[in-house]
Amino acid sequence: MIFDIPDNKKVRVIIDTDAACEADDPFAIVQALLSPKLIVKGICATHFVDKDSVGRSYKEIETILDAMDMDVPVFMGQKGPLSKDNDLSDASKFIINEALKDDEKPLFVLAQGAITNVAKAIMEEPKIKDRFTLIWIGTHGAYYGAAPFREFNSGSDVKAANLVLKEINDLWLVPSYVYTTILIGIAEIKSRIAPLGKIGKHLYENLISYNNSEFAGWTQGESWSLGDSPAVAIALNPMCGRFEYVPAPFIDDDTSSKECKNNRKIRIYKDVDSRYILEDLIAKLELFTQKAGREYVLFD
Repeated sequence: MIFDIPDNKKVRVIIDTDAACEADDPFAIVQALLSPKLIVKGICATHFVDKDSVGRSYKEIETILDAMDMDVPVFMGQKGPLSKDNDLSDASKFIINEALKDDEKPLFVLAQGAITNVAKAIMEEPKIKDRFTLIWIGTHGAYYGAAPFREFNSGSDVKAANLVLKEINDLWLVPSYVYTTILIGIAEIKSRIAPLGKIGKHLYENLISYNNSEFAGWTQGESWSLGDSPAVAIALNPMCGRFEYVPAPFIDDDTSSKECKNNRKIRIYKDVDSRYILEDLIAKLELFTQKAGREYVLFD
């Protein structure tokens, strides 16, 4: 541990992630693992649009843990969108079991992709919906009307998105107009993160590999949005951004948000402090590298 905090301020955390989808999930996973406040009970692999995507996410989580020399339970998630006929995955079972534990420390589920694992857990055991706080990176939030673009996380499983929006009692939503603002230049990643041991090297090279691939046509070229990191930052400090309580929206098939005034209210973030998020990550990586006695890696 790079430093410690009072035990009564610590919380249990489950990370639910499509870690191999793009390049931002690994940064969020690393930040959570290096945060003394967060007791990471397990990491759940989540599917996305590609074939064997959940398996690829699982493998990327293992790669991160190996680079950090850490041992955290990893669970395979649902293989595709929500269905009553699908078997219950190990990830959904784990979410149920952890939520049902009699533990004085509150439980947070940090969801960074399709929300299928959480939705399937609720379908199997409805009483867990009152037993954790869900922080989800997804949807267009309270942006009503035509979707500005197809929102990836809700769009990967619209049925699961609407089930969670309807059922989870303590839901903190980080919508597209917030998570897209966590901007960092690739130059900063190369100069400040890449030299920080095996994990810093992996974060940088994984991002460069994706940025130079055919799948990154939507990016701006030399910057990145670490859009999954607000889930970690908000668990660390819920006041790192402004939020409002509004009725949970309904998500249409095109991922547009439809206003539902009679729905129960959820917390939707309006913004977050991006530099707090990024500087916290980099500082923790520096401390982790120093504590482990690792040499900085120099790049040409």
